Amino acid sequence: MSVREEFDAWAAEGREQGMEERHWHTARPILARIPVEDGDTVLDLGTGSGYALRALRERGIDAGYGLDGSPEMARKAAGYTDDDAVGFLVGDFDHLPFADDSVDHVFSMEAFYYANDPDRVLSEIRRILRPGGTFYCAVNYYEENVASHDWQANIEVEMTRWNREQYREAFREAGLHVAEQDTVPDREIEIPEASAFPHEGFADRGAMVERYRTWGTLLTVGVAP
Repeated sequence: MSVREEFDAWAAEGREQGMEERHWHTARPILARIPVEDGDTVLDLGTGSGYALRALRERGIDAGYGLDGSPEMARKAAGYTDDDAVGFLVGDFDHLPFADDSVDHVFSMEAFYYANDPDRVLSEIRRILRPGGTFYCAVNYYEENVASHDWQANIEVEMTRWNREQYREAFREAGLHVAEQDTVPDREIEIPEASAFPHEGFADRGAMVERYRTWGTLLTVGVAP
């Protein structure tokens, strides 16, 4: 199954709202770090419901574009806002429909690992970023997060599971300076007492704490020279 087919099905089931609710816990502090200024242009890769662009518009960006591989996701995202400065596109991550040096910041939350060719995507991001522009790449499917290792079995789309060093190396190979890399914990999700386990697929409380509080979301920040 293609990314388009998989996420069209998710959108048809109304799962974009659930994705927004789950991702927002770590997306919010990450979005707060992006050094947006009045007049900036931002691209959100794998926009889903478009929540990131709606949040960034409140901080004064001039224009926001949400790109998704799913036409249904893009259609739904457009339905959640009537802001003329925000637009939603359907396309592949490895062929971004933007001119060279035309975007100030790129953000991607829990979507980069669905790319068919992640190295090509990084090259495209480097191409469209203006000098000093940033790429904030957030993923929770990564090698050090052991709890994510069985996720591939639950989805037909092939995913890329890199470790922290592979992310840094790939960013550098694409010409992006790695300015920051850390894990952003989910401090909002409720973790029950030990007596409530097994719970939500976790055998014990320690495993759930490790997944959300220890590993959380891996953030890698690249800057265009």
